[in-house]
Amino acid sequence: MTGADLPPEQYDGDCTRCSRLAAFLREVRAEHPDYFARPVPPFGDPSARLLIVGLAPGKHGANRTGRPFTGDFAGILLYRTLHRYGFGTAPESVSADDGLALHDCRITNAVKCLPPQNKPTTDEIRTCNPFLRAELAALHPGAVVLALGQIAHKAVLQARDLRQSHWAFGHAAEHALPGELHLIDSYHCSRYNTQTGRLTEAMFDGVVGRCRALLEDART
Repeated sequence: MTGADLPPEQYDGDCTRCSRLAAFLREVRAEHPDYFARPVPPFGDPSARLLIVGLAPGKHGANRTGRPFTGDFAGILLYRTLHRYGFGTAPESVSADDGLALHDCRITNAVKCLPPQNKPTTDEIRTCNPFLRAELAALHPGAVVLALGQIAHKAVLQARDLRQSHWAFGHAAEHALPGELHLIDSYHCSRYNTQTGRLTEAMFDGVVGRCRALLEDART
């Protein structure tokens, strides 16, 4: 799946709706003319039953390569674990043209553009939310959404018009959402979280393994 393969309600590669983000991307393109430095499209199987939602592209990761969680520290644990559970054809994602493919899995972000200090504003999350709403609407009943971090969790609820107070974020928390959609939470696989021990490989393995188990149960 590339940006060109996606319907416009799910991805707009020329989006400049958030003036702060658009201005920041112009600065990054001037500083790094070889970077992708545009809204980063979702990556993976268009008919996936597992949708992974991150926060936003990293400056020298997805913003550079044009593929979510590719080229930065957070992607190391993510892609290694996806490969372990049969969602990826390789345990490492190094570039958008490295031949890696995802099976029954797609990765997206709550905010498609790189934000300064990796911190999107509430308005920017809201402005980008219709793209996530369209992605979620395309999922079949029984699909699983893995939210990496509290911002991604809240963005999923916002996209489904659900009250935040009714669905609390917590690592490994599971939520049966209306429309036969399963939401599972995980701490974000960021460098900070993994190096401080807030998120261990075993903890992350547990949530991805649970996603796999739910999908296998749905087949029976």
